[in-house]
Amino acid sequence: MQRILLPFIGLMLSSLTASAQLRILSGTPIGSPSVDYSSGSVSTTVNQPADAFDNDYSTFYASYNRSYTWVGLDLGTKHVIKRIMYSPRKGWGNRMVLGIFEGANQPDFSDAIPIHIIKKAPTEGVMSTTPVNCSRGFRYVRYVGPEDARCNVSELRFYGTEGEGDDSQLYQLTNLPVVVIHTQDAKQVTSRSTYVDGWISVISEDGRGFFTDTLQIRGRGNGSWEVSNNLAYGGTIWHKRPYRLKLAHKARMLDMPAKDKNWVLINNLGDKTLIRNLVAFEASRRFDMKYTPAGRLVDVILNGEYQGNYQLCDKIEVGTNRVEITKMTNTDNRSPEVTGGYLIEIDAYANSEPVHFTSTYGNPINVKYPKHDDITTSQLNYLRNAFNNMETKLYASYYTNPTTGYASVLDVDAFLKNFLIGEFSGNTDTYWSTYMSKDRGTNEKFTCCAVWDFDLAFENDGRTYPINGNSNYMSLSNKSSAAGNMKSFVGRVVNSQTERIKELYNYARNYRGFTPEVMEAYVDSLAKVINQSQELNFMRWPILNIRVQQNFQALGSYQAEVDFMKKYIRERFAWLDNKIGYEPMIDGIHNAMTQMAGSILSGEGQIQLVGFTAGCRYQIFTLDGKLLMQNEVTPGTCDIDVRPGFYIVKVSGSQGQKRQQKLLVK
Repeated sequence: MQRILLPFIGLMLSSLTASAQLRILSGTPIGSPSVDYSSGSVSTTVNQPADAFDNDYSTFYASYNRSYTWVGLDLGTKHVIKRIMYSPRKGWGNRMVLGIFEGANQPDFSDAIPIHIIKKAPTEGVMSTTPVNCSRGFRYVRYVGPEDARCNVSELRFYGTEGEGDDSQLYQLTNLPVVVIHTQDAKQVTSRSTYVDGWISVISEDGRGFFTDTLQIRGRGNGSWEVSNNLAYGGTIWHKRPYRLKLAHKARMLDMPAKDKNWVLINNLGDKTLIRNLVAFEASRRFDMKYTPAGRLVDVILNGEYQGNYQLCDKIEVGTNRVEITKMTNTDNRSPEVTGGYLIEIDAYANSEPVHFTSTYGNPINVKYPKHDDITTSQLNYLRNAFNNMETKLYASYYTNPTTGYASVLDVDAFLKNFLIGEFSGNTDTYWSTYMSKDRGTNEKFTCCAVWDFDLAFENDGRTYPINGNSNYMSLSNKSSAAGNMKSFVGRVVNSQTERIKELYNYARNYRGFTPEVMEAYVDSLAKVINQSQELNFMRWPILNIRVQQNFQALGSYQAEVDFMKKYIRERFAWLDNKIGYEPMIDGIHNAMTQMAGSILSGEGQIQLVGFTAGCRYQIFTLDGKLLMQNEVTPGTCDIDVRPGFYIVKVSGSQGQKRQQKLLVK
């Protein structure tokens, strides 16, 4: 191949005055096979890699394939890149948007990391210039065109200094960590069952944190995988796929609690806020679920192409800081060893999984652990019989008996917390996919062990909209989906546990910060953190004006999507407060305290305080504890005009006596 030595030319002098110590780096042009546009065939004569380094704006490099193609230089030795200059093919500046520059020290770019991403269309006929903030030295540098672009670059320049460099400062696309994956021979990931070998690098902590390992990668998911393969708008196929990652070595990715090999990248294609899962996970923590999946927002690059914003997340599996139950071996075939631990998923897609069964009452069970190639016949038989026994108790006439009914084999509190998180989020998939575990021991119960899959939640599903228009719980409505006969299963438990639901809900509301203000603030905090990344994501996937997956609306902007989600949260709290019976704690006083003489009554557009003595003061609160007004009580009868709605009214006497009442003003 021809080795190019690039001269300094006049059009560059002004931009380089401040950094005269840098030099234009020369090397051997390299790149993907070129295209001859006149014939549509591979070319060895026109649009070659060398054309991107010839100081001629009338020539350009263009690749034969439309995606995952690149052009660059073999510098011969390592250089720290300090500056990049580039110019697009005439008429095609938009084709460089989201193009990525990478540096590597392996000729196949398997160890490549990004050094710059182009965020706006460059001007034609001139060189756009950008500094590079990356301290590592590279022998190989390249420009990778975005999807469906054939690269189409007219001129490239790399500037820097020779040297090994170090990893003290690497480059992130945004303020979020960036996950960089290169597969062997740049093979595409198109299967959910067949792994592809590759390498992963994760850059974090504003470029000061770095992790790398070999890995295997494949597709994952059911509905999310199918949607990513089948969505087509305006001739474009939306391949924002979800992935399963298997590292060669256990690691705590981005300081998440579990040290493990198995991780997932969730695509959140239909969730235009990109944060619904994480908001639901926060609700799980507020309800004190024993385990809440860990997740981090990240940018993803695959084989040099920017793929968008993803959620790097735990895989729901048995392990430390994940589902912590007793691990099984294939010799655990007799009691008590055979009694656990097990991890199952009540799953509408169970029939497509390697190990599954259908329960006596028609619920499809996907056995997640022991794994399909480890579980024995004795273990599967025990698990099936134990689950069927639970259902038998649930549907028996004595099902509410705490000793002999379903509560003897089902962890009721964990089930109800899972239910409340699903109801708060309005998640139609709560019982389409439900994870349960059973630990070792004849007295150990089936436990809802992890919440999961909220991309359609928070009013993001046209099939269930409007959620707050239902008079009953969404999970029990005819709008919601459920695997097998889980809707009946849920109804039996929920309708027999109204008081416990009220206790768990009120505890979370009063003592665990599960309030509209806290949850809305959490949404705002995530939206702020993700702002730079979401801008790039919707450049890559321009769907803010398009209804995808089960969207019933397209609001046109990221902020509008976030605001709509917050509005749903406010309204959902009000709906649940009314449905369940929220009893706020104000200054440690429960609702309907009676230590103090007097009556708190509801009138037409009024609150009436009757029989209180001089010196008493009243305070009127909203149901979530906001103080609306306060004043002295008029002795005898005190009428206070208010708008219709629910209120908490507290009256305090001069000697510390108190009375509190929740009431509805019509």
